[in-house]
Amino acid sequence: MFDLSALGIGPGSLLMFGMLLTLLLTGLPLAFVTILVALFFALGWFGPEAVPIVTTRIYSFITQYVFVAVPMFVLMASILDRSGIARDLFDAMRLVAGRLHGGVGVQTLLVAVVLAAMSGIIGGEIVLLGLLALPQMLRLGYDRRLAIGIICAGGALGTMIPPSIVLIIFGLSANVSIGDLFTASFVPGVMLATLYACYVLVIGYFFPDKAPVPEEQEELPMVRKLALLKGLILPLMVVVFVLGSIYGGIASVTEASAIGVVGVVLSTVIRGEFSLKMLSGAAMQTLRTCGMIVWIGVGATALIGVYNLMGGIDFIKQLLLGVSDTPIIVLLVMMLILAVLGMFLDWVGIALLTIPIFAPIVVELGYDPIWFGVLFALNMQISFLSPPFGPAAFYLKSVAPPNITLGTIFVSLLPFIGLQIIALALVIIFPEIALWSR
Repeated sequence: MFDLSALGIGPGSLLMFGMLLTLLLTGLPLAFVTILVALFFALGWFGPEAVPIVTTRIYSFITQYVFVAVPMFVLMASILDRSGIARDLFDAMRLVAGRLHGGVGVQTLLVAVVLAAMSGIIGGEIVLLGLLALPQMLRLGYDRRLAIGIICAGGALGTMIPPSIVLIIFGLSANVSIGDLFTASFVPGVMLATLYACYVLVIGYFFPDKAPVPEEQEELPMVRKLALLKGLILPLMVVVFVLGSIYGGIASVTEASAIGVVGVVLSTVIRGEFSLKMLSGAAMQTLRTCGMIVWIGVGATALIGVYNLMGGIDFIKQLLLGVSDTPIIVLLVMMLILAVLGMFLDWVGIALLTIPIFAPIVVELGYDPIWFGVLFALNMQISFLSPPFGPAAFYLKSVAPPNITLGTIFVSLLPFIGLQIIALALVIIFPEIALWSR
């Protein structure tokens, strides 16, 4: 076999990147691409003796105890998808919409925050909001682009607001406390949701025809208000038990994820919605989602393991540190790399491929890795909306009316991408927004 090590780390890195790009363009899944490239370089650079080292690295990654939290939170989201909890939650939020221009948009964002705090899964939230809120906003006469942006941006808040799967994967990759990441990301997540809400209210104030007040504004009787409030009780109880147990030090993230599953299942039992068919469907959806995450994790861990053995991580470190003597410039270059990757790759692959390389550099620059984790999550928030492959647009397209095209969706997301960039800039300039508890 050709001795790839004769190339040297520079040309070897270019060859590895070229192979990754070429194989991805063929349509092969990222997991298989990374495994193939890792195997090719392991055998070509070191020979067969390197394979056991790589498999040991993979085993140590997928057997981490906190990894159990991922299927638990995915299962929570899958059960939510199949229950009426989100629908009742949306109805209950009518109480806060009031006679405001943009009130229904703010109501939708509040529902998005609660759903994000219940599961941390993005795709399901966008689909749920697309089914519940988009038809209502369009019926009320909301500007179509504003309504689309609210759905996609609000649904993507699960990236930031705990319990976020993005933060769990970051914590595993960077070897930092997931509980600390959850604490650090809460305020930036709420800040981002507040920016969205303020934008909607400003649009409603200056352009009332784009966010009209519902015509049927008769005062609801107290009995009806109490009935609507019932829709808030169970979701908020789940949020309090899951996040409260983590922040209160009562349970670890893994234990809290199990509490959340029990809470959501009990909620469906109380509501009379529980069935073995629903549980079976949720379990199968969880298996498919987690299978994808695990396979990408296996491939990315193998690739980074081989690249590390090649000396690639030190090579990338020297390249980045050579960009500038100013740490903030190096950090901004990292943010730019993540943003570009986010336009083409799934966030799981980005996290598992880049964080093992970037995290040590961040520490060497003197920055807090927890703060960098929040910046990473904010960056992935942008990637969910960014063309050409922003997942949020495709999730919404799957349930949107036929006359709403992908082009319309992506154009509608541009103002919200701008708000996300503002939030990212604020956390970079004022790290205390994320590190308030440290």
